[in-house]
Amino acid sequence: MTKLSVLTGAAKYDVSCASSGISRGNAGGMGSTVSCGICHAWSEDGRCISLLKVLLSNDCIYDCRYCVNRRSNDVPRASFTAREIADLTMQFYRRNYIEGLFLSSAVEKSPNYTMEKVIQVLTELRQRYEFFGYIHIKIIPGADPNLVYQAGLLADRMSVNIEQPSEESLRLMAPQKSLPMVYSPMKQVKEQIIINREDRRHFRHTPKFAPAGQSTQMIIGASQDSDLTILQTTQNLYQNYKLKRVYYSAYVPVNEDSNLPSLATAPPLLREHRLYQSDWLLRYYHFTVDEIVDPSHAYLETDVDPKMSWALRHPEYFPLEINRASYEELLRVPGIGVKSARRIMSQRRLAYISADDLKKLGVAYKRAQYFITCKGVYSGNKPFDPLTVRRILAPPQPQAVQLSLF
Repeated sequence: MTKLSVLTGAAKYDVSCASSGISRGNAGGMGSTVSCGICHAWSEDGRCISLLKVLLSNDCIYDCRYCVNRRSNDVPRASFTAREIADLTMQFYRRNYIEGLFLSSAVEKSPNYTMEKVIQVLTELRQRYEFFGYIHIKIIPGADPNLVYQAGLLADRMSVNIEQPSEESLRLMAPQKSLPMVYSPMKQVKEQIIINREDRRHFRHTPKFAPAGQSTQMIIGASQDSDLTILQTTQNLYQNYKLKRVYYSAYVPVNEDSNLPSLATAPPLLREHRLYQSDWLLRYYHFTVDEIVDPSHAYLETDVDPKMSWALRHPEYFPLEINRASYEELLRVPGIGVKSARRIMSQRRLAYISADDLKKLGVAYKRAQYFITCKGVYSGNKPFDPLTVRRILAPPQPQAVQLSLF
């Protein structure tokens, strides 16, 4: 229990854990895909999944400036054996605490040594206990490709944390790491998933390789990288490495260092939120990075979300007639999401859409009304004026004033 307390606490800064609704037959075994160390993820169908989130070890050989487990920190150290992790997982599963495992680790002794221990955990669970629940593991950068391949045959999802969006930042914050070291296993996993998918088309009993894909995490606010740099790296990861998700973690100051924010600095949670919104635009709304941010506006606005920020910077596209706009144009309207855009396209085949219809279709009409017309009627202030719309939708926040006692 002492080890569990130390290593689940050390794992709390890793946010890149989410299930993806994959299915795995249990062949007569167990599983389908105390509260400490239990996190919640969501499958593609919206189901909440509880995972035991724990480090295999926090005894790290690296000295990354931003990490609470850095070698030079005076913190309690602990390491599980593979059997201990497997036993804990099964005990938690039998008590109905969890449905799966999220396993990460500091680099103990060497990347290969740590990766071998991760594989031992997976082998214990899959073969000894016949556990077929969801397992997400972290790949250790620098580990032998053969070890990465073995782990991929046993895990559901794999991830390599990129941590910093640029080579300069990574070299400054983690001198023992480099982006090529991170990108190499990412590329291997991507290529192996493609090969495995093709093999399974011809040989039905081919074992699956990382069927839930791969993800990564970036720490936000530890370095001086702009939102433009972060989103450019994100777009590169989605396009070239076919990642399922890029997670953003607002940096929580845990170490005193001249290259890091002071310990009194609050985590940039709003910035993290805006980056997740931008990430959504990249993945589902067909935006590019250059449309969201550019060298002249390298940081996301805080008073409005990225989609509205784009709309206010491009008044030439608005107001948009809801009954004639294409699907791609509808996705650009603030207040209209992917589902509501599809509903509009479907409803238009039957009849013209009115403002009342939009509310029933799930559109956030209080925002959308300033960017659209319905049957030629504009509900916002005429004519469409970005400054007026900004004042209405994002009024300036009053500054705090010390009140007088009298």
